[in-house]
Amino acid sequence: MPCVSTIKPLPEITLLDRIHDRNGFDCGVPALNEFLRTIARQHSSKGISRTFVLTAGTPAMLGFYTLTLCELSVEQLPDDYARKYPLHGLPAVRLARLAVSRKEQGKGYGKLLLADAVHRTSLIAGHAGVIGLFVDAKDDEAGRFYEQFGFLAIPDHPLQLFLPISTVQAACR
Repeated sequence: MPCVSTIKPLPEITLLDRIHDRNGFDCGVPALNEFLRTIARQHSSKGISRTFVLTAGTPAMLGFYTLTLCELSVEQLPDDYARKYPLHGLPAVRLARLAVSRKEQGKGYGKLLLADAVHRTSLIAGHAGVIGLFVDAKDDEAGRFYEQFGFLAIPDHPLQLFLPISTVQAACR
């Protein structure tokens, strides 16, 4: 009897493209689904942000995340870091969105997407100055997800989190 391979293609993270099935993606959060379907490619073509998608050999997406650059002031940093920087004009990377398909949740794809975002932040820091990676968590559960990877909550704004560039670079070594 011939051997039939059941090996699935390895997940791959690439820049969002026309070939990806944006309409078939559902993470359970309408605002994230709508962003992916109607705005993500427009923002990419205008240079506003970049959306990266996780696939496994088909146009269907297992998940995605979006990066953009931002500028902050020291009030938007944890106290221990605020003392290190000038008051305004602090460059950083923002993880604007991260979502995993409902069908694929609980399989570690969120961690994989976050690891890729951290890696890309490290690459950006190697070419331009940034103080870290920021994220606005959608709720307490999402905040706890980011905190387990070293993100620090901003005082008085517990759903705004910061991963210092030193932690980003250490994670990528």
